[in-house]
Amino acid sequence: MTRAVLGIIGGSGLYDLPGLVNARWERIAGPWGEPSDELHRGEVDGLEIVFLPRHGRGHAIPPSEINYRANIDALKRAGVTDLVSISACGSLREELSPGTFVLCDQFIDRTFAREKSFFGKGCVAHVSFGFPTSPALSGHVAQAAEAEGIPLRRGGTHIVMEGPQFSTLAESNLYRSWGCDVIGMTNMPEAKLAREAELSYASVAMVTDYDCWNSEHGDVDVPTILKVVRENASKARRLVLRLARDLPRDHEPCPKGSDRALDTAIVTPPEARDPELVARLDAVAGRVLRG
Repeated sequence: MTRAVLGIIGGSGLYDLPGLVNARWERIAGPWGEPSDELHRGEVDGLEIVFLPRHGRGHAIPPSEINYRANIDALKRAGVTDLVSISACGSLREELSPGTFVLCDQFIDRTFAREKSFFGKGCVAHVSFGFPTSPALSGHVAQAAEAEGIPLRRGGTHIVMEGPQFSTLAESNLYRSWGCDVIGMTNMPEAKLAREAELSYASVAMVTDYDCWNSEHGDVDVPTILKVVRENASKARRLVLRLARDLPRDHEPCPKGSDRALDTAIVTPPEARDPELVARLDAVAGRVLRG
C-alpha cells in the first residue's frame, strides 16, 4: 500500500493549522518553471500534509498567470497522493448562499489562456476525464465537513472562467441555464493536470457571492468577497484539520481511475517520443514512461 500524503491548494491562511508539527517551508525545483510559492509541509497525527498557496503568499498572482503545471508537478514531486482544492467561488443558485461550501464533482472549462497539459508534441496523451474528481477522497471531505458541522452541498458543477474580470449579466444567466452551480477562475486547468499526474482530486468551492445574476444582491466586488473569505477561513481550517485526522493513512485508490490514468492514455510510441519532453515528465508520468 502507498502511504497517503494530503495536498491542499488554496488560500495562504490554510496552512496555519493548530496541531501541525515539523512545519517548514520547502522549495521544490522542477522543469515547468516556478510554482506559485514554496510548499509548506508538516504533519497532523502522523499524516504528512503539503500546502501550496495558489496565488502565492500575499495573493500576488492572478488566475491567468498561475503556473498550474509547475504547481501540480511540485506537489507530485513532494509525494502528494490526495489533493484537495479549496477556492472562493460565486453562486449561480439561490439555495447556495454565501458561506456555503460546495463539493464539486463536475467542471466546465471556459478558460483559454493557460497551458492545459503536461503532454504535447513529442509525447501525446489523452486522459479520461469524464469523472474529474475522486469519489473516495470527496467522500472523506464530506464526512469531515459533517463532523465539524460545516454546511456543505455534496455535488455540483463548477464553471471556470478566464477572468480576471467577473461575469457579465448575460454570461451569468447563460451559465445558470447550463445547469452550473458555482463559478470560479482557478480549478481549470488544475483538475486536468492533477488527472494527468495521477493524483486523486477533490474540489471545495467556498461561496462568497451571487455573481451578478441575482437582482436582490449588488454586483460582485472584491471587498464583499474578502469579507466572506475571512469569515470562511476558520471553517476551512477546521475542515482541513478534521480531514487530516480522519483520512486513512494508506492511500485509497480512486474508483474512477485517477491513480492509473496514464495506463492507456499515451499515444506516441516509445521510439517516436521526444527525449527532452520525456525527461520533463519524470515526476508526472515516470511510472509509465520508465516502464
